[in-house]
Amino acid sequence: MLSEGDSLPDVTLTGVDGAPLRLADYRGKPVVVYFYPKADTPGCTTEAIDFSGLIDEFGALGVPVIAVSRDPVKKLARFAEKHGLSVTLASDADESVCEAFGTWVEKSLYGRKYMGIERATFLADKDGTIVKLWPKVKVKGHAAEVLAAVKALG
Repeated sequence: MLSEGDSLPDVTLTGVDGAPLRLADYRGKPVVVYFYPKADTPGCTTEAIDFSGLIDEFGALGVPVIAVSRDPVKKLARFAEKHGLSVTLASDADESVCEAFGTWVEKSLYGRKYMGIERATFLADKDGTIVKLWPKVKVKGHAAEVLAAVKALG
C-alpha cells in the first residue's frame, strides 16, 4: 500500500457519467481519495452518506472527495441516486487503480480467501503528496476524522 510521503499515482478512473477522471487533474489542491469494497452494502453506504453529509465543508476548503470501487458505472449511478450521494464516485473496473494504491489485497471470510478492496483513505496535499493515510478504515466517525485532517492542513 502507498505510504505517507508517496505521490498519488497518475491514474485514470471512470466517473459515473462515463467520462475519464484523472487524478493528475486534481494537482494544485488537496484531494481525498477513498476506496471501498462494494456500492450499496451497509458499511459502504454509511461511509458514502457520511462523506456526502460533510461535502459542503470539504468543498468550502476546496477539497474534492473521490470514492473508488470496482463497481460498474451504472451501478455507481444508481447508488448515488438511491442515497442522494454528493461525493464523486469513480469506477476502477479493471482494479488497476486499486493495484497502484495497494488496496487490492487478499482477504478472508469464513476461511475462504479471495481478492478484494481494502477500505482505505488517502489525503494528498496540493502537490499530490500523500500527507495522511487511513488503512483498514472503520466507518463510524471516519468522514469527520478525515475532515479534521483536511482542516489541519491549513
